[in-house]
Amino acid sequence: METILSLAAPLRQIAQTGGPVVVILMGVAVLAVAVAIYKAWQFQRAGVGRHTALSEAVSAWDRGDRGAAQAALGRSTSYLVPVVRMAMSGPDQEVARLQAEAEAEFAQLETGFRLLDSVAQLAPLLGLFGTVLGMIEAFQALQAAGSQVDPSILAGGIWVALLTTAVGLVVAMPTALILSWFEQRMEAERVIADKALLTILHPTGAGVMPQPDTAPDAMALHG
Repeated sequence: METILSLAAPLRQIAQTGGPVVVILMGVAVLAVAVAIYKAWQFQRAGVGRHTALSEAVSAWDRGDRGAAQAALGRSTSYLVPVVRMAMSGPDQEVARLQAEAEAEFAQLETGFRLLDSVAQLAPLLGLFGTVLGMIEAFQALQAAGSQVDPSILAGGIWVALLTTAVGLVVAMPTALILSWFEQRMEAERVIADKALLTILHPTGAGVMPQPDTAPDAMALHG
């Protein structure tokens, strides 16, 4: 408890110094951290990036080994298993339908990205807004001082005003980095899903050989 209080004391001082804009930015930062933690847990639970068994299933299907493909698919914990199983269910599956099913899975994983993007864009603007308000107050105090101008009044008002900009950047930069990492992971997931679906629908090991009874007819045509 004492450790928590000692960590909260500087934050309380910054909030009191920076005013309501800093308080709002701190609340936005807490929200962004909560969303980032939830997304990391969701990615872990869905098996994002863990497609070893799924890749084995797709490779076995590509070789024409249907039994090994189904066995490997049963071991996979990837969220793409239902889509891949649907692709393996029959040769008449449409690519557009399968891609739509995959996009539905991606949409669930991308929930919250818009919020993180809004935080990354709006936090610096909120900080700048607080800086403008602080500068107005500083110059008002300077004007009220009249002929007895104390440079410390202006200097103190300026650094307090710039504090909001600093807090806004501190909130925005990590949020932008976290969002970029999440988006990069999802781009890789889309590549994996597209490759798996196209491989299942067009396997290289499923080439159709000429039937024995049709070979003589072909020779007769060329003769």
